Amino acid sequence: MKNQFRLYRRPKGGFFYAHDSVTGKQDSLGTRDRAEAVTLLNARNESVRQPQLNLQIAKAYLAGTDSAVSSRTWQNALDAVIDTKSGSTRDRWRRAAKETALDLIRDRVIIETQAEHLLACLKAGTVSTNVHLRKLHNFCLSMNWLPWPIIPKRLWPEVRFRPKRAITIEEHFLIIEHEKNPERRNFYELCWHLGGSQSDIASLRAEDVDWPDQTIAYARRKTGSLAMIHFGPNLEEILRRLPATGPLFPYLSKVRAGDRATEFHQRCVGLGIKGVSLHSYRYAWAERAKQCGYPERFAQEALGHNSKAVHRAYARKAKLKLPALEVYEKRSREDRVIPMPLPNGAASLAAAATTIGERRQTATQAASA
Repeated sequence: MKNQFRLYRRPKGGFFYAHDSVTGKQDSLGTRDRAEAVTLLNARNESVRQPQLNLQIAKAYLAGTDSAVSSRTWQNALDAVIDTKSGSTRDRWRRAAKETALDLIRDRVIIETQAEHLLACLKAGTVSTNVHLRKLHNFCLSMNWLPWPIIPKRLWPEVRFRPKRAITIEEHFLIIEHEKNPERRNFYELCWHLGGSQSDIASLRAEDVDWPDQTIAYARRKTGSLAMIHFGPNLEEILRRLPATGPLFPYLSKVRAGDRATEFHQRCVGLGIKGVSLHSYRYAWAERAKQCGYPERFAQEALGHNSKAVHRAYARKAKLKLPALEVYEKRSREDRVIPMPLPNGAASLAAAATTIGERRQTATQAASA
């Protein structure tokens, strides 16, 4: 059989190259030593003639550092990922591991998987399949269970989520007005004022409320990060209606998140509200904070976001009404404090002045006196 690759050496630089007689492509072998170049060239020719044998040879080499490389399946990888998660994230991975689309690769050995196998899963699955299979693939790469990416990062199909939006204040008031259950009505109002995820709000306890400091602090169930928010008179009025000890929502705290979401969805359908869920309260809080100029670091702390990118994703649809630059400059000049030297005896007047106009008026009065 004629070899597909042949060896040649370029005069300039002295490096050896492999010429592909099929494609005409020339690749550097990265060496000036003829013996090394011949070994590399023979390996390339052997790889063309014996692809299956090469896989077995590769397994034999990899088994020297990982004894399970020849038997580890994608189901084993799924189990390993689930073990590294906790809380609601772990529950999502458990549900994702049961997807029918993953049955196409579930029992396939990872090292023997080809790109067409993963693409078949993506085609048979949903957006969730794309998200979790991508993460699973990257997990295997990080654990060195894959020597290289099966599908390059840029070639993964784009993840297309359904549109998400914040709930408007009109929609919120409409839901509150028609909600007859006091506990659910208070729950929705707390979601509006705190912007927390539904599981975090439903799990709040009276001990999480610091009445002297007027703050609510709790650890997020998803990430464990601390969320702390200062409450005002409106939220205080709602909190006064809730239990003074134990869970703030005794019934809702025991209900599955899916059941709370279904109940809310039924309320929205009955009122003709479309495109919102309980998580829309979180988007609404982030957008309200951005629209009124609330500092981003404060909003991020209140919502328990560890990443600025995540927080900005929540607030990206906020509609801002920017003032004219000249108006903003004028307001800035009026509010700026500029110290001005005054005659003796006018120090008390200067201490009370704060704006430029007041300083000038004070100086004029002192000079005339």
